[in-house]
Parts: sequence; structure tokens; C-alpha cells
Amino acid sequence: MIDSLTNKELDEIDKLLLRTMQSDAGLSNVDLAKKVNLSPPATHGRIKRLENEGYINNYVTILDREKLGFDLLCFIYVKTSIHQTEQLEAFEGAIISMTEVLECHHITGEYDFLLKVVLKDSKDLKNFIGNKLSSHGSISGIQTSLSYEEVKSTTALPF
Repeated sequence: MIDSLTNKELDEIDKLLLRTMQSDAGLSNVDLAKKVNLSPPATHGRIKRLENEGYINNYVTILDREKLGFDLLCFIYVKTSIHQTEQLEAFEGAIISMTEVLECHHITGEYDFLLKVVLKDSKDLKNFIGNKLSSHGSISGIQTSLSYEEVKSTTALPF
């Protein structure tokens, strides 16, 4: 996590490296070095330092969910009847194990959790809510919203 104190340690080349890598993590070290006007060894060294300092957590490939048959993108609000740490951790563990759940946020307000879920179709949605999510006895309410258009989707942080 980049906080305001740690962010002061980054110089302009570090920031340019991170912004460039956010937009195309598949660049070779040589191509990345050209984009930031450094030698490949200097670029590699900076990347290793940024990884070691925790600025870079992971490298991933972002897949096209619709081409893979996941036509439903859902946001599911979940209200629980539990608030003890041990029970919440068990619920969170169950959510983490559900491969359909891309994100889970413990939130404030009327609901306790917000899930971002991908599914193939309405039968999958019915099965997910009826057999997976609702099987956890601590759920007292569920509200589902379907996304009919993904207007913006990014993983890039604005710095």
C-alpha cells in the first residue's frame, strides 16, 4: 500500500516506472528501460527495489470474462447477523474460497459486505445465491444488482 509518507520516497523515475508498468505489465525490461530512459540493469534494479519495498505486490494477466463465458457481472450486497470477530473471519474465509467472487469488501451502511461476482448466466446466479452464499447460516439479507454495461474498469492507481 502506498501512503503519503512512503510516496515521498519515490522519485519521478520510480513513478514513471510504476505508471508504465500499470498500463502494460508485459513490457520486457529492455522496452521498459527505453520508455523511462534508463539502462536495462538500472531499470531492473529499480523494479526489484520497488518489489522489495512493497510498491509492487503482484503481476497478473487480465482476461476477458465475456470471452470465457462469464456474461454476468454482479454486485451482491450481503447483510449478516453476526458481528463477533471469529464468526466474521469464518464468513470471510467462506467468501474467499468462492472462485466466482472477484472482490469482497466489508462495508459500512445497511449491508455488511459487497461482493463483485462473475457468473455464466442466470442459472449460475440462482445456484450461487441459493446454494453457495445462502448456505452460510449467518446471512440475514441479500440484494443483487446486475451490471448491464461496464463503463470503466481499471486496476491502475491514480498517482
